[in-house]
Amino acid sequence: MQEPLLGAEGPDYDTFPERPPPSPGDRARVGALQNKRVFLATFAAVLGNFSFGYALVYTSPVIPALEHSLDPDLHLTKSQASWFGSVFTLGAAAGGLSAMILNDLLGRKLSIMFSAVPSAAGYALMAGAHGLWMLLLGRTLTGFAGGLTAACIPVYVSEIAPPGVRGALGATPQLMAVFGSLSLYTLGLLLPWRWLAVAGEAPVLVMILLLSFMPNSPRFLLSRGRDEEALQALAWLRGVDADVHWEFEQIQDNVRRQSSQVSWAEARAPHMCRPIAVALLMRFLQQLTGITPILVYLQSIFDSTAVLLPPKDDAAIVGAVRLLSVLIAALTMDLAGRKVLLFVSAAIMFAANLTLGLYIHFGPRPVSPNSTAGLESMSWGDLAQPLAAPTSYLTLVPLLATMLFIMGYAMGWGPITWLLMSEVLPLRARGVASGLCVLASWLTAFVLTKSFLPVVSAFGLQVPFFFFAAICLVSLVFTGCCVPETKGRSLEQIESFFRTGRRSFLR
Repeated sequence: MQEPLLGAEGPDYDTFPERPPPSPGDRARVGALQNKRVFLATFAAVLGNFSFGYALVYTSPVIPALEHSLDPDLHLTKSQASWFGSVFTLGAAAGGLSAMILNDLLGRKLSIMFSAVPSAAGYALMAGAHGLWMLLLGRTLTGFAGGLTAACIPVYVSEIAPPGVRGALGATPQLMAVFGSLSLYTLGLLLPWRWLAVAGEAPVLVMILLLSFMPNSPRFLLSRGRDEEALQALAWLRGVDADVHWEFEQIQDNVRRQSSQVSWAEARAPHMCRPIAVALLMRFLQQLTGITPILVYLQSIFDSTAVLLPPKDDAAIVGAVRLLSVLIAALTMDLAGRKVLLFVSAAIMFAANLTLGLYIHFGPRPVSPNSTAGLESMSWGDLAQPLAAPTSYLTLVPLLATMLFIMGYAMGWGPITWLLMSEVLPLRARGVASGLCVLASWLTAFVLTKSFLPVVSAFGLQVPFFFFAAICLVSLVFTGCCVPETKGRSLEQIESFFRTGRRSFLR
């Protein structure tokens, strides 16, 4: 029997002692086919995250383009650009709220497929926009789709993946979101803003096509009394030569013990509220690190600082670094463990945010500030700062610090927060609780994104980065005190751990 998650001891951690799991040798013989099919189903699902990442940063090259638009119906003012950048997060919050119902009503797979409707409609509106209202509505609809997939896809992936690869596959939603963002930054160098919206339709259509041939989550099917269909889904995912009966009995037993709906009274029980609180706080802190406003206004931030390279190139470079970092996290998550990567991630983000804040406050300012929505206002005392020479290597600091921040986020607090949300939430409350987490996350993102430009105009660009750095220190403490290590544990073992109610959870 494996050691408990945080050092707890006792037979009550062994959820199914009457029958041991298959040996490592048995698992290895069927692992190749098993993982191939799981990988295929995961890829089909996480195309929704690709579209989400693409839509999230759509404003990065579009806001500067619309600021210079000669069409008075599309020309953005400072306030309008602020809404265009932040309204996506309001849509995502609404998507997370709807996931609280759709995740358990339609199931994980159908909920993901349903997200294609608002996503496709949103891209179409932005591609053919003739006024601000079409841009805002399109942005809201793509945000709604993103919030829905953000709640449903991690749950679907965690429920179909075997424990041995769940950490790596749990990083794929974030990996594909990052790849989507990088694709947008790259295409932004080549295509006008309308064609960027047209290109966003492609992954949505491919996702619908592939998911039509994928099975639903066996755990969801069992929770709906569709046992035969659940066994067939599990057998397809694990391969025809795999012995799935032990795993099926394990899942079935856990589902039967949790077949009833969670009451409000039971939701206050420690084994329910503790994992939900951990998942909620992680999503809250994840947003407070500043990731969403930084990504949404990335090119505008570079426009407002003294940088050596063109802001568009800087944004694309940061996107590539983000993708590489998530790949590293995916490969090391099941080796190093979740907590180690969370510690490293928070420490790197702290150093990067602090560096950016100090550079903006004490460093050189641009020779001629570029036009950006709300970032053209310089902070107190900026006139006393030296002008930056166009070729000064000191002007690489914003790019390097932003790369460091994105690297730190993508190695830990980006993918692991999504993974842990799907791992620690109780099965009976997983659909509702995951939607609640996404709702809280995107409401926080909206407040940050909407207030970012006014705060910069009032107090200076360095102030948000000092705040983000302080939050990273809080994240370090939270990780040490409250986050369990789930590496190599089945979802049933993780849930059994929370049921023990041991004080070791807080150690």
